[in-house]
This record gives sequence, structure tokens and C-alpha cells, in this order.
Amino acid sequence: MPHHPRKRFGQNFLHDQAVIAKIHHAIAAQPGERLLEIGPGTGAITAGLLAAAGALDVVELDRDLLEPLRQRFPDPALRIHNCDALKFDLHTLVSAGERLRVVGNLPYNISTPLLFHFLDSADCISDLHLMLQKEVVDRIVAAPGDKIYGRLSVMVQSRCQASCLLRIGAGAFTPAPKVESAFLRLRPLNPLPYPIDDPALHARLVAAAFGQRRKTLRNSLSKVVSAELFTATGIDPSLRAENLSVANYAQLANAVSAAR
Repeated sequence: MPHHPRKRFGQNFLHDQAVIAKIHHAIAAQPGERLLEIGPGTGAITAGLLAAAGALDVVELDRDLLEPLRQRFPDPALRIHNCDALKFDLHTLVSAGERLRVVGNLPYNISTPLLFHFLDSADCISDLHLMLQKEVVDRIVAAPGDKIYGRLSVMVQSRCQASCLLRIGAGAFTPAPKVESAFLRLRPLNPLPYPIDDPALHARLVAAAFGQRRKTLRNSLSKVVSAELFTATGIDPSLRAENLSVANYAQLANAVSAAR
């Protein structure tokens, strides 16, 4: 009996074979690589990943999908973890020095929390290939000065190289979502090109700047950055949040941290 996608799990199953082929080509999984798929669903992407790598871990929350996956892929090299991806510790899948390749068609309702959960484990990840709402991907890869450049752009680009690989129409999924999708590649940067001394402070500063993005930095960051620090860093306080680069935000946050 076919599984009906569940709204509460944000399920939209990929069925377009041309899109699936492009995704497999972009990932280019190799034998022996450690791969993790988030939300395999009915196994549309799973089959190619398992065949290419020879083994695969998948995280699936929907219990009703577990037995169909086991029946379709009886190979013990497919290891199924029935749990919430937001609570799954990626480090449990790798030994010291190993790196995971993460693939996922992420539920759009929790895609941003999931993304940051993965980035918190960036030390054990070589790359991520993620299906997300196109609007979210556009924001992630946006450049300074773009209208959609914002907090998400800075926070992700501070830690990763981000590329939009493929745009995917709603008709490629069942049921068809109300939005378009895009396929994103993230490569965690190590070492970071712009080291951040206090990540929590940096996150607060970026949030404060974009929380009042119509205001100048002098006003939006008045409680965080003094006039002296703007002068010391050479950053013009009359600019707005979208005018600063990823490097500028790291520089400003480090200056605030050092002044404390």
C-alpha cells in the first residue's frame, strides 16, 4: 500500500527522475564515503546513494516509512535511524578524522533549525547537499548589497562556502508544494577565513543589525558597538546592515569581544 505524504512531517516526495539524476550527478558519491541522508522518504535519492557509496545511514522520523524502506533495500549496508534529525548526533557516525557527507530533502517548516544543527557539527562534515525552499537558498547565497542579503546569509557564509546547484519546480514532488525548491551545496570552511573569537556574540551582533535593517548601524548597533569601535575598525556607522560583508561582521564582533 503506497505511503501518503504527511503534512505534519512536511513530506513532499521527489519523483522526477531527471531531477534525481541531476542530484546524484552533483553529489557524485564514491565507494567507501560516509554518507548520511536526512529524510529518505520512499527512497528516491537513497537508491543511487547506496549503489554509489556501498553503504548509507539514513535518518527517518516517520515510523510508517521504515518497513517499506527495509523491504526496498534489504541490504544491511543501509542503516536506518528512526529519530528526529534535530536531535541526532552526527558525531556518532564517524571515527576520529572521518568526515560525513550529508544529503537531505529537508522539511521546509524546520529547514533553518536543521541547517544550524548540522553546522554545529561542521567539524565532522565534508559537505552538505540539501533540498530547501528556493527563497531560503536565495537568501543563503545572497551577496552584500542584495535586498535579500541578511542574517541567514552572514551566519551560513561565515562558516561555509555556499552554492545553489539546481532550481526545482513544484511538479517534481508529490504532493506539489506551494513553493519552488532549490538544491544547495555547503562546504564547511576549515580553517575559517574570518575567525570569530566569540560565536555567540557574533550571532547577537548580526541579529541586532538585521533586526532593524532600515536603520543605520550607528542606531541598530548602538547598544553593542561604540563610536570608538566603528572608528577603530574603519567601518562606516552610517551604512546599513546589508552593506557589510561577512568579513566586516567578523571584524566588528571581534573588536567588541576584545574591548570587553
